[in-house]
Amino acid sequence: MKLAILGAGAWGSALALAFAPRHAVALWTFEADHAAAMKADRENKLFLPGHAFPASMAVSADIAACLQDAAFAVIATPVAGLRPTLEALARHAPGLPFVWVCKGLEAKTGLLPHQVVGAVQPNANCGVLTGPSFAEEVARGQPTAITLAARDAAFARTWAEELHAPRLRIYAGDDVVGAEVGGAVKNVLAIATGICDGLGLGLNARAALLTRGLAEITRFGVALGAKRDTFMGLTGLGDLILTCTGDLSRNRRVGLALAAGKALDAITRELGHVAEGVPTAREVAHRAAGLGIDMPITAAVCDILEGRIGPAQVVDRLMNRDQKAE
Repeated sequence: MKLAILGAGAWGSALALAFAPRHAVALWTFEADHAAAMKADRENKLFLPGHAFPASMAVSADIAACLQDAAFAVIATPVAGLRPTLEALARHAPGLPFVWVCKGLEAKTGLLPHQVVGAVQPNANCGVLTGPSFAEEVARGQPTAITLAARDAAFARTWAEELHAPRLRIYAGDDVVGAEVGGAVKNVLAIATGICDGLGLGLNARAALLTRGLAEITRFGVALGAKRDTFMGLTGLGDLILTCTGDLSRNRRVGLALAAGKALDAITRELGHVAEGVPTAREVAHRAAGLGIDMPITAAVCDILEGRIGPAQVVDRLMNRDQKAE
């Protein structure tokens, strides 16, 4: 079966490598120079260096060629690229089943990815593939477990089985909202945890932050229609633990650099990758306010990112909030 991977960042490239032993894989990037470099190098030196592409993997900047004869597509762009990629997919391969793997909320609209999909392709046969997963470890073939969630349970079961790989275990689920909220908000919490660790506040503080952060994620998700139990699984607690404590996390690195006094613009330039927690924090805070959901950690991260308060001052603010029952 041919799979089209639309997006050649680190995660798209890692998934292409994971799927290539079982399927014919075509990897698409919108940049012709990037495609040419990957063809010449037979690896993605820009975003996932050190992992050779198999000879069978095709690379192209021509989305129509990538989609030709494909049985399934994986949209692996950042959230900012989801809408235009969906539009291109509808033009070149109408009706093709697909999943998206981006984590966050769309800037300005505050929409979750499935809501963007619904606006562009309302009748799509689709789902979200998400969970605790660093691209580098997937590319190395290290054991990873993630979730494919879809409103159509049969779609989730079928494609979880088709995409399953020896070291990439995929579970089927039906809570799209919960899976997306967990994947989005944990990036904001990872920035907070990076700040906490960068300030040297200790393991007690980190444990409190993760626990109260999970409560924020759950409140927000349930208000949007998610199932509470989802946040105890891979796409909730699992993704939160990985992203907040793993040093491969870009969002955690943003927090560590903020704690060291670096400017946000300089941090994002140095990363060279998208850290979805930065734009997502603002959108989550905005939607939470509209829903009347209390998310003090998220609000604090927003204030730091927007320069209204320093990291050390935020600690005092959070620790001296009014007493309440857990």
